[in-house]
Amino acid sequence: MSSFEHYLGLAGYLIETIGVATIIIGFIVSAFWFFGRLRHIEPLEAYRRLRRDLGRSIMLGLEFLVAGDIIRTIVVEQTLNSAATLAIIVAIRIVLSLTLEVEVEGRFPWQREKA
Repeated sequence: MSSFEHYLGLAGYLIETIGVATIIIGFIVSAFWFFGRLRHIEPLEAYRRLRRDLGRSIMLGLEFLVAGDIIRTIVVEQTLNSAATLAIIVAIRIVLSLTLEVEVEGRFPWQREKA
């Protein structure tokens, strides 16, 4: 393996690490905001905002994770098995993103925003 491929593989792992960190930091910040909001608004509304904030953090983290997988699969591991694994990961990510989008925004991405 050339040094260029080695560095691209490391970049893929770095991007995946950023994705995991995004989810963890998003969880911590969302929980902190949740407990701060409990003093000022009703608990149900604070809970709804917590779910929205967590969903956004997870969606952003998933974007980084998939980007890292794509880099590693295309550049480093060019096998049929790794391509199939990537296809499964991307399919799962699409389902998760759609589900989270509906949870967070209350609509599918292709629907217009509510007035």
